[in-house]
Amino acid sequence: MLIYPAIDLYEGKAVRLYQGDYAQMTVYSENPPALAADFKAKGATCLHVVDLEGARSGETPNLDTVRDLAGAGLFTEVGGGIRSMKAVEAYLSAGVGRVILGTAAVTDEAFLRESLEKYGEKIAVGVDLRDGCVAIRGWTERTGLTGLDFCRKMQDLGVKTLICTDIARDGAMRGANRALYKELCEALGLNIIASGGVSALEDITALKALGLHGAIVGKAYYTGALDLKEAIEAAL
Repeated sequence: MLIYPAIDLYEGKAVRLYQGDYAQMTVYSENPPALAADFKAKGATCLHVVDLEGARSGETPNLDTVRDLAGAGLFTEVGGGIRSMKAVEAYLSAGVGRVILGTAAVTDEAFLRESLEKYGEKIAVGVDLRDGCVAIRGWTERTGLTGLDFCRKMQDLGVKTLICTDIARDGAMRGANRALYKELCEALGLNIIASGGVSALEDITALKALGLHGAIVGKAYYTGALDLKEAIEAAL
């Protein structure tokens, strides 16, 4: 299983939100590329990046920082308000290995299909779940789509990688929702990356045992609750 340390960008800084709330933002670094270099030094091979400003605006305000991060030598995936082919192409041209579509994957199937047709496995879908249903628009709007039904649809459309977040666990240091990921792994033939609540080595070993493709580590790393090097070794 792969460990994806996370960098959430806001005004060029690495920050973390609590359950997606911009009013509960903590700045952890004013030099995100230095963070990425530190991740690599600890054995990381992958990086998960979210442009929090882009998530609200639909633009790519942190593109230069993302380009610097992608140049750190880690496989980099990026999400956050990607709603146009222009944005997809800008990120891929900046050296990003995979682009994550979130709200647009729910609301604009034609765009999702076009992206998949042109870029294939370089397109992933972020599935954000609140109380079992897909949430969109920065987690502010809950749809009537159940998580499993939506994931099955994504599989049918040709999506290969899903980043699945349990919103209630995000930044809460309560552990990963293992039951959710077990259900998804058993029902789907996709690369599933767990996000939200991964906060201890036991989360890493449990998710690895389920057969997940990857796990995103965010707040637990920044607060020192989880040693990144140990997490990477436990996931091997």
